[in-house]
Amino acid sequence: MFQRIRYRLLLSYLVVFASLLGIFAIAVRVAFTRSLTEQITDKLAAIGKGAAANVEFEKGRLTIESDFHPQDLIASHQALQWFDTQGNLITQQGKTVLTLPLLSNNIVQVQTGKIPIQAVTVPIIGSDNGELVGYVRVSQSLDEFDETLQKLDWGLCGGIIITLVLSSVAGILLTRQAMQPIEESFQRLKQFTADASHELRSPLMAIKINAELPLEYPDEISPKDAERFQAIASATNQMTRLTEDLLFLARTDKVPNQHLDNLNLTSILENLIQLYKPQAEAKQINLKFQLIANIHLIGDSVELTRLFTNLIENALYYTPSGGVVEIKTSRVGSQVYVNVQDTGVGIAPEQINKVFERFWRADRSRSYWSGGSGLGLAIAQAIAQNHGGLISVTSQLEVGSCFTVRLPVS
Repeated sequence: MFQRIRYRLLLSYLVVFASLLGIFAIAVRVAFTRSLTEQITDKLAAIGKGAAANVEFEKGRLTIESDFHPQDLIASHQALQWFDTQGNLITQQGKTVLTLPLLSNNIVQVQTGKIPIQAVTVPIIGSDNGELVGYVRVSQSLDEFDETLQKLDWGLCGGIIITLVLSSVAGILLTRQAMQPIEESFQRLKQFTADASHELRSPLMAIKINAELPLEYPDEISPKDAERFQAIASATNQMTRLTEDLLFLARTDKVPNQHLDNLNLTSILENLIQLYKPQAEAKQINLKFQLIANIHLIGDSVELTRLFTNLIENALYYTPSGGVVEIKTSRVGSQVYVNVQDTGVGIAPEQINKVFERFWRADRSRSYWSGGSGLGLAIAQAIAQNHGGLISVTSQLEVGSCFTVRLPVS
């Protein structure tokens, strides 16, 4: 139980920490990408302004006197393009040329494809009259930009992975230290429960014997005294059952199952059906069954008998007269499923998750029924888990409940 709690705490811690790291990594990447893009844009704009300053407008024509050598542009994966006011290409230099049409209202253009390119358009203003005489567009390949982002991504991912690994180790140590006092307190509580239950068995047995002894001689006691002794014996039986159940639950997590044998589960269920058939008939309940023959598994016959006894007793108790209780087995691969279904009072949806809690009852207004301790389903769950299985429940109010036990077969 505590191992599962530790795993859940560690998993929750890692999920929260990984989410924070992920948000931080995304924020860093977005900020770095924006900053790098602005740097490229500023650099291209500066180159464009320099190229525009070397353009002369004479007799209605642009004369280009570029100080940029094509070899330098090619080495830098850049290109220059000159346009007139109508957006017609006049000339160009370099190989990384943007093929998109000139958009004078868009200063920055990006071309995607095999080679991504970013371009900045700078207007050319005549020195004589200050009028617009053309445009120069500077473009640059974004391969280096993408490589830089890829290196950043690898660095961030690697940092996150290393941080999570180190955090996992630290989380394991921290959760172990955090859970240790709780585990010790729980173990002391279990030990106290086991010791108290064990010590109560002897005085309860003495009370039971002394309460039942006068009932063997009804002629020597009055009817009222007989009722009192009967009430004492009944309460003692209930307390005995409660102490036995508490002792079982206190020991079940730390005492391994020592009586494992190759069992015939079908025989166990058939014996229980025969045992409870008279009780079902007395209550006018139809006890039905569909059992697969010779289902063998490794387990403790006493504990498995107790598991299905608790389920059948619950079904018979909460099913009204005229109802149906059905026991059915099925096999899927290496698992056997045992369904104990009834047409009883059912369980509210909001209480389904509580049915296996200790001392929980479907109807809390009822008093404890004959010998009941409120621990039957908790014990059934513990036995199923001790055998490597699971127990689950589906239910609907005023329709009934179905408890399903899944066990590994041999």
